[in-house]
Amino acid sequence: MRQIILDTETTGLEPKQGHRIIEVGCVELVNRRLTGNNFHYYLNPQRDIDEGAVEVHGLTAEFLADKPLYENIAEELFEYLKGAEVIIHNAAFDVGFINHEYSLMGSDHTDMASWCEVTDSLHMARKMFPGQRNSLDALCKRFEIDNSQRTLHGALLDAEILADVYLMMTGGQNSLFADEHQTDTVFEPKMLDKNRQLLPVIKASSDELEKHAERMEMINKASGGQCVWDKINQTAQ
Repeated sequence: MRQIILDTETTGLEPKQGHRIIEVGCVELVNRRLTGNNFHYYLNPQRDIDEGAVEVHGLTAEFLADKPLYENIAEELFEYLKGAEVIIHNAAFDVGFINHEYSLMGSDHTDMASWCEVTDSLHMARKMFPGQRNSLDALCKRFEIDNSQRTLHGALLDAEILADVYLMMTGGQNSLFADEHQTDTVFEPKMLDKNRQLLPVIKASSDELEKHAERMEMINKASGGQCVWDKINQTAQ
């Protein structure tokens, strides 16, 4: 399963007012693991940037003056996203801008939802945590994800953070051995001496058990009650 976490930065809030994308950042997940196959460009919008937008992302027209135009990276982005599930926080905003950029080119790719599956993580969060703040920063705090480096918004940085948030929202880490790769090598088991000294068993303290239970409950709630251990406990009862 191939998923792309995407974020953009723009010159302003409304493409119908002529605002443009100035940064696009994506990270790739395959089977819920980061692959390192990222996509990132700064873009020259060929227009001024709203002061309010600069305060959010820190990108200026001077910095972007020598960067490529969207039309120069449009086909590469299309091929990168095509057929994947694309996860975006507040998807309507980014999708609206991406569709607008392709329309300016006279491209056939003006309906992003027709060439990839779009999932809105903000919509997911609102269903999971109704009535609560569900900004990316708020979700980082809720899931105890370090976002201290996020002093300004940045498309690639925000995509990386959203990947961590999305994995927590959908059940946490997929494997305890996230960096383990399959191999055809056959290993011979090592037999231990039957007369070896037994290792001491140190039981968890009541405080540790309580914290463990709290973390398991948070993960189970985030998965919508789909955690295997919770189903086993319910069956046993």
